[in-house]
Amino acid sequence: MQKSKVETKVLAEALTPRQIVEELDKYIIGQFEAKRSVAIALRNRARRQMLDADMQDEVAPKNIIMIGSTGVGKTEIARRLARLVEAPFIKVEASKYTEIGYVGRDVESMIRDLTELSVSRVKTEQTDTVEEEALERAEERLLNCLFPMPRNLKVKTPPRPPEELDLEEQIEEIELDELDFEEEFGFPFELETDEEDNKAIEEQRKRHEKTREKLRKRLRDGEFENRLVEINMKSRSTPFVEIFSPGGIEEMDINFKDMFNNILPSQTKKRRVPVSEARQILMQEEAEKLIDMDAVINEAIERVENSGIVFLDEIDKIAGRESRHGPDVSREGVQRDILPIIEGSTIATKYGAVSTHHILFIAAGAFHVSNPSDLIPELQGRFPIRVELKSLNQSDFKSILTEPKNALVKQYTALLQTEGIEATITDDAIDEIAALAFQVNESVEDIGARRLHTIMEKLFENLFFDAPDLEKDNVTIDAEYVTGELAEIVKDQDLSRYIL
Repeated sequence: MQKSKVETKVLAEALTPRQIVEELDKYIIGQFEAKRSVAIALRNRARRQMLDADMQDEVAPKNIIMIGSTGVGKTEIARRLARLVEAPFIKVEASKYTEIGYVGRDVESMIRDLTELSVSRVKTEQTDTVEEEALERAEERLLNCLFPMPRNLKVKTPPRPPEELDLEEQIEEIELDELDFEEEFGFPFELETDEEDNKAIEEQRKRHEKTREKLRKRLRDGEFENRLVEINMKSRSTPFVEIFSPGGIEEMDINFKDMFNNILPSQTKKRRVPVSEARQILMQEEAEKLIDMDAVINEAIERVENSGIVFLDEIDKIAGRESRHGPDVSREGVQRDILPIIEGSTIATKYGAVSTHHILFIAAGAFHVSNPSDLIPELQGRFPIRVELKSLNQSDFKSILTEPKNALVKQYTALLQTEGIEATITDDAIDEIAALAFQVNESVEDIGARRLHTIMEKLFENLFFDAPDLEKDNVTIDAEYVTGELAEIVKDQDLSRYIL
């Protein structure tokens, strides 16, 4: 079945829950319950779009809380899910927000950031569709820089007949006709040329066009890539004003930037750059001219409202009611600020109003100290689905090392191949790495699959350092090699805490 680039209104073109789980299995080991929950939530969004308009508004997204220690795959599930359907996705930490009245990030900024990402993505997609035309326009501008047409050969635009002009343009034409150009400027308004001069100019123009076409072919063949050309490009202004306001520092900063951009004229500057770089700069400028930004913004907002996914990490850090007194940020206050967004509200962004009624929120937290029941009741009710992710065991570590598409073993052997070294990691070495990772997690602190990254980096440290100078092309990493590199570090608890 062909995957759609975005969620469509045709149910047959959406991925089934089983297909979603199969795709997630390519990158994430285990955690079937969590994969199953997010797959159902995603499929229900496609189902909702098949309902009548009145019913669509009534069907709310079934938000999810993932409960599990760090490194078990919570973030990766949400990120891969969004990438699977190319939905607007943002990951935020609940602990970085402050309640209203305190200086810091206000909770509405998560929706503004999500909208910004969606606009950027849609703009990139639209740029790809006009790439061919933008390249042609950029090529013309490059040819004008390399081989400009003499001013006397440029074709003068003939005047339009009066009946084709509107009233204001007719008045302007009359005023121009009444001016005495010969008296004021020293030459007649229309320069008279005889027929022979016109023929000579036409011949020169034809020769110029023929030479220009030859240059076009050489330009496309890449003969001028390193040649310097001088181009006019828009100078990018950086924001220089920040305003603190009840509406949020981010939004006010955006408004002031827009205001200054409208007041001050856009400036251009000349740069001498190679043709290869100039082509990219000019292509980008031409693509922006071809893109309908109003259509881009409308499409982006529609995607956010119907397909957006917000991954709210570390939600356990704002769980619980505060017993302290004094001027401190209240965790319960942050919960109450987040609540309206998850319930469904309209957020003002620089691109327009964005409704959050059908955005899918996936919250996650370890909940070692607090429990999901410590969240305020109203917020708990907005997360009807709760999934507990299991801690990873030694068998899971072994699977993570070898089975996913981006398995760590494949990554590290590929890095060594860039130096011309073929590395072979034996099965017993993989068993030993998995056993060491599990042992360190048990004895020091359980950070899940992230422990494999630290162990693999330490294991390959000497190889990466000596790789450019090694004379042999093949290296075998077995259990003995793993033990020799890591055994002493694992045994020394204090050193293990510091290194691994």
